[in-house]
Amino acid sequence: MAVSKMALQNGEIAPVFALKDHQGNEFKLSDLRGKRVLLSFHPLAWTGICAKQMQSLEDNADLFESLSTMPVGISVDSVPTKKAWAASLGINKVRLLSDFWPHGGVAKLYGLLREKDGFSERANVVLNKSGKVVFSKVYELEQLPDIREIVEILKSP
Repeated sequence: MAVSKMALQNGEIAPVFALKDHQGNEFKLSDLRGKRVLLSFHPLAWTGICAKQMQSLEDNADLFESLSTMPVGISVDSVPTKKAWAASLGINKVRLLSDFWPHGGVAKLYGLLREKDGFSERANVVLNKSGKVVFSKVYELEQLPDIREIVEILKSP
């Protein structure tokens, strides 16, 4: 299946949004100005590659912290689903965001919603401290993103 083209390009200001995390707390992208953000979109909870993708964020949470970067996972799943999934995976540091309603609204805003499938692309978007896109990549659904690629982007000046 063809991968859709990423709507956001390097240098563009990322659209701000607010979503609930897996604990039911509000996450506002605008509150993170001055900090880098990794938006890690994954299609659906309770799937193998998505689990590995989120566990990779969790396993590297301290490294992200040292790089002044907040990683978050985003999918179209509901808050209760994300909460149960996070507990099953042992996700304690990384916030998993629910893009449930309007269904896939943030994924659509970022050009990543696979409307025919009802879920987002697998993608990583890195924002600098000013909220500008400095890296964006869409992966094949079956491909686990390489966390080292993101770390290298964050370590570069």
